[in-house]
Amino acid sequence: MAKYERLTYLLITRDPVHIGAGGYRLGRVDNSIVREPGTGVPKIPGTSLHGAIRTYAAREYENLDAAGQKHDKVDKPEEDPVCYTFGYLAKPATGEDQRDAGGYAGVANIFDAQVLLFPVRSAGGPLWVTTPSALAGAGVTVAGSPSNRQRDTVLPTGDLGTHINLGWLNLRVGDKVTVTWPPNWDAPEWQAIKDKVVVVQEGLFSHVVNSNLEVRTSVSIDPITGAAAGGALFTYEALPRATFLAFDVVIDDYRDKFPKKNQTFRKNPLPKNEGWNSSKDVINAGIDAIEWLGIGGMGTRGFGRLGLVGTAIATTPVV
Repeated sequence: MAKYERLTYLLITRDPVHIGAGGYRLGRVDNSIVREPGTGVPKIPGTSLHGAIRTYAAREYENLDAAGQKHDKVDKPEEDPVCYTFGYLAKPATGEDQRDAGGYAGVANIFDAQVLLFPVRSAGGPLWVTTPSALAGAGVTVAGSPSNRQRDTVLPTGDLGTHINLGWLNLRVGDKVTVTWPPNWDAPEWQAIKDKVVVVQEGLFSHVVNSNLEVRTSVSIDPITGAAAGGALFTYEALPRATFLAFDVVIDDYRDKFPKKNQTFRKNPLPKNEGWNSSKDVINAGIDAIEWLGIGGMGTRGFGRLGLVGTAIATTPVV
């Protein structure tokens, strides 16, 4: 009988976050960010999260050799919590080809982080925009939402009057709704905005988000003249500060051999003295470090930090 553990994390962008889509030009910017193909809504790919979480967890464990694709420098990778969680290639024996050395797949599956609440300016101050499906996908419930409301009507959690602008869009305000947040996510960040949330229809969400992304302009400086280099001006977009995102991690511990016994003195303990006792501890260590070290591009220009707002919600179905 295999046991699976699903962990849902809630993050907030402490800085703008730029996860590049490859550098091609898209409309008003030169360097665009990754988007969901079907909706056009930006996201943080699971591949980006996986790489950052693994690298930062390896730093916390003081074993950076466990962070990459090759693990031939890791002594006994099967006893390293990071290698066990994310997978590894076993060290080949003397004279043995690397391809024959074997290894194991990781036990942690990290999925894309989807935008849950997106900040937009309005005449009444900042508001956080979301949709019923985005909330439902993260385990958040909405009470009072009619099924037949018009497309140009938003449903607020607070008092907004009869009309409100979301950036350049002017929309009608419908009846209030009640958003019930999971208890483990009831953090100060949510308390600060819980009366400033508006629920829009799915067809509007992409337009609102893409019209209110942060766009910056940068230029390379000529080291000789100290002036802008010719032809080096470029623009790029990013998810703005105070964007809430949710993502899932599914832990499939098919081996059931997490190396709890290998807690040597040179390895860092985790904050709060929790120890390296499970793959969940490894994931949490990497996520905690993202708030300091960031994710994505432009990290040296003030981009990339993500804060953990809610503790993981765990369900453990047995199949």
